[in-house]
Amino acid sequence: MIEKDYMLYVGADVSRRNWLTVALTEGNNWKVNLFKNLEQMWYLYKTARLILLDIPIGLREEGDKERICDIEARKLLSSRRSSVFRAPCRAATQAASYEDAKRVNRDRTSKSLSIQTWGINPKIREVDEFLINNIPVRSRIREIHPEVCFWALNGGKPMRFNKKGEKGFRERIRVLRQVCDHTDDIFKFGMHEYQGKVAVNDILDALVAAVTASKESQGLLTIPEKPEIDSKGLPMEMVYLLPMS
Repeated sequence: MIEKDYMLYVGADVSRRNWLTVALTEGNNWKVNLFKNLEQMWYLYKTARLILLDIPIGLREEGDKERICDIEARKLLSSRRSSVFRAPCRAATQAASYEDAKRVNRDRTSKSLSIQTWGINPKIREVDEFLINNIPVRSRIREIHPEVCFWALNGGKPMRFNKKGEKGFRERIRVLRQVCDHTDDIFKFGMHEYQGKVAVNDILDALVAAVTASKESQGLLTIPEKPEIDSKGLPMEMVYLLPMS
């Protein structure tokens, strides 16, 4: 159970239209939860020092220029670069269908929209609207990319294998076990408690986000070093740890 007198850190990943969260505390406690929306998550974790989400924060309105954080993350990840999807323009997040979203994105940016991005489009819109309307929380709800987080925890080296395969799972678990004593317990609980509702890779991503948040005192960096700011005042950045040797 989470004790209220400890610092609270949360990592979250989209899992089948829900938010899967892993919460860690400085008191060596943990909790895994599933939420329908960001408002539910925030209601429970509004005292958290930091909440890191695997979702784009900060969007272009128009123009063919991609977010710099996405471009730099791909360069850093080399062989895992395909895991960084192009973020939609803000208007595309309001589309009612995939064909509509692709059309809007092409009209505004000259680029189409991947099916992977469309899959999380409702959550991108949800986070965007929440942060636009809640300015004070922006410093505590920030974006990560799981593969960038693993890159940092792995001494500045990208993962070798796809996270959805057995080899990819094992190499990421190895990294997580080195920095989180409760890794195995968290996985066992998550897969049992939410059987059929979450995938193993969802837990991987939520946990690496939570670990990154919990180690903020060791030094959090951003891609790019000086983040761009979008038209609504949201930073276009990815948070990660100073690479561990």
